[in-house]
Parts: sequence; C-alpha cells; structure tokens
Amino acid sequence: MPAIISFVKEDSIAQDLELMSGDEIISINNVKPNDLIDYQYLIATEELDLHIKRANGEEEIIEIEKDFEDDMGICFEAAVFDKIKPCTNKCIFCFVDQQPTGLRSSLYVKDDDYRLSYLQGTYITLTNLQKKDKERIEKMMLGPLYVSLHTTNNDLRRKMLGNPKAPDILEELKWLNSLDIPVHLQIVMCPGFNDGDELRKTLDDLLKLKSNILSVAIVPVGLTKYREETELNKVDKNKALETIDIINDFNEKIGNIVAHASDEFYTLSGKNFPSYEHYSDFGQLEDGVGICRMILNDFEQQKADLPKAVDIQKKFTMATGKNAYSSTKQVIDELNKIKNVNISLIPIKSYFWGDSITVTGLITGQDLIDNLLPIKSEIDDLIISGVMLRKFTNDFLDNLTVKDVEDKLECNIHVLEDYYSNDELIDLIIN
Repeated sequence: MPAIISFVKEDSIAQDLELMSGDEIISINNVKPNDLIDYQYLIATEELDLHIKRANGEEEIIEIEKDFEDDMGICFEAAVFDKIKPCTNKCIFCFVDQQPTGLRSSLYVKDDDYRLSYLQGTYITLTNLQKKDKERIEKMMLGPLYVSLHTTNNDLRRKMLGNPKAPDILEELKWLNSLDIPVHLQIVMCPGFNDGDELRKTLDDLLKLKSNILSVAIVPVGLTKYREETELNKVDKNKALETIDIINDFNEKIGNIVAHASDEFYTLSGKNFPSYEHYSDFGQLEDGVGICRMILNDFEQQKADLPKAVDIQKKFTMATGKNAYSSTKQVIDELNKIKNVNISLIPIKSYFWGDSITVTGLITGQDLIDNLLPIKSEIDDLIISGVMLRKFTNDFLDNLTVKDVEDKLECNIHVLEDYYSNDELIDLIIN
C-alpha cells in the first residue's frame, strides 16, 4: 500500500501545505518511505523536499523548512507502505483460521511484521526475520517489541506454531536482551499443551532474561464454533485457578510482578481482580490484561462526584460481553442508585462465534440483534462499546453497521469510544 494520507491534523504543517486525505507521499528528500518508521526518521530534519501526488493525480515537490523536532501533522491509512510481512506459521490456535467466510478481507490477513509490533503492539513470533530485518532492528533499536512466546520448549513451540523450522525462541530473546531491546511476551494458554508444568518451566526459563522483559501476558485460547480440529480444549475454572497460582508463584520468585493473567482467567475462576497497583503501567491492555481493574478504579475515583438525582428520567439498555459483565455490573449498579436513572445491563451471548467467545470486542451486529430482538419493545436507547466496531467506522465484524442494528431493533445506539474509561458513560447518563 502506498503512503496514502488518511487525514491531517489541524494547525499543522500539513494543513498549511493544503495536504488532504487521499494525497500520497512519494518520497522525502528523494527517499521512498516503506513504513511509518522510515517516515518518522526522514522528517526529523530542518529542511526537506516533499514529493507528493495529489488525489487528482497531479504531482509536485514542496520545499519545507521547519524545526528539527516538528511533526508534519500527517496521519496515514496504514503503518506499512510496502507489503506486510506475512505469518509463515500454521498455529494450532490461530483465530484467523477459525473464522467463517464472507467477512471483510482485512480479517483474513495473517501478519507477523516486526514493524507493526513496534508501531502498533501486534504480536510477532520472530520466526520470519531476515538478516536485513535484524540489522534494522539493531541499528534503529526498535523496541519494545511484542513477542508471541507460548512456550520455551522448542519442540512443543514448533508443534504449536505448526512450523518445524521455527528458531530457538530463547536464543532470539537472548539476542534482543543483548541489545537492551525490551519485550512484552504473550503466552496463549492451550490446556494439554503449554499449561501446568510446561508453563512453570517457561516462566522459570525467563528468569535469566528478566532484564529486558517488561511483562508476560497469559491469555486463554479462543475457540470458535467454526474450528475444524478438536485437539484443543477451552480453559475451565480449575485450569484458570491453577494458572493464576503458577503466575503468582513466579512473580513471588522473581520479586516483582512481571507475569499477568488476562482478565478472563479471573472471570472464569471467580477470583477478584488484582489491585490497581498489581498492573504497574498496564502494558498489555490490548491483550485483555487489567482492563476490568482499570475501569473499576476509574469509577471509584468518579463515584463521589455523582449527583443524587438527574432532572429527567434516563432509561438505557447497555450491551456487553460476558467476560466484562461482572465488572461492568458493579459500575451500572452504582449508576442506578441515581434517582431517575435506569440502566439494564445485558450480557451478549455470541451466536456468531459460539459460546466460548465472551469478549466484548468480538460481539457482532447480528449478535446484538439475536440477543435483543426479543426485548426490543423495552429498548429505546442502546449503549455499546466502540471496541465492537472497526476503528474509524460504524461497521461491526460481520459487516453490519450501527444503522443496520438500529433499524432492526428500532432504537437509538450510543457508541462509547473510550473503552478504558467511564467518562463517556457518565456524561451520557448525567447530561
């Protein structure tokens, strides 16, 4: 994909140059940027020649003088302008392989690109790095990187990745450690494979690398109804309890909280979420680690400022994934204590993916319709999280739009864009 501008920021250099959505950056000082990393490096100068191609096809070179640290104010459609580095693995737990046909094409892309790991926090396996990739990582000190670890048992890891040529993961981590490049690690828990004693061994092997490991997230395998293989089992309550104990033992041994169970383990086990301090800088929120505690803590700080009543009746229905239901209910119960406020919280069952998928971010438009159609006469205003929608759009994963769901349920939908705060919810209720 070329370096296409998505939008320009207000009061920026790009706006002064009248750059617009759809314009393309061809080169900067005669160098073609291949990704956002190149772009950021190339604009870090006081003088530059910007070769652009307008959306109408016209090309021009613009001479620019600016301060060294000044940003251009350009946002791109994608972070990678050349071909994304594809995943060469065939993981036994791959979620992309568990999707039905007919979804938007981007959902079937399997990337394993170190640039996206650095820029956007996507996980990479370190199995497809070429010599030039490693040289660039070393030269530019690209970190932190987010690495899919799963296990330090290389035979088991190769089996789980479906890649007999996968390199020794400990050697790859030692290489990053030698460069002082920090990493966040992910372990997808697959009962019968990398759980129990294998998990203990993996965490113990990491002790010698602790200097550059920022965090380790353990997440349960996600299994959809479209899965063809049957060798994997979902994480149950007992396995969740065992995993939390193993993680706690490791953290005690290391003398620091490095390893974290995702929120789903606490939901499955019935245990309370750890304290806010447990999650340090919340480095793995995108992996579902600490979201519930962050939301609960945020609400505790706002609760004292809530009014005793609102002037007019406020009646809402709120839809959430089953995994977030218990923590969200604590917030909703407090809001319902406000006079004239009535919020019904509905945990959404995933008919689209199957019962095992419980996270809010995978709720589809059809799931909302299937769950709420029987009670649509009771719903005037429906609250949903923006995490259900594709970024910068009103599209659900199944290609239904917010308007499609509104029309079917005959209601108004309010989308909360900030998944990690209660500000929008409280503002909607109070104002």
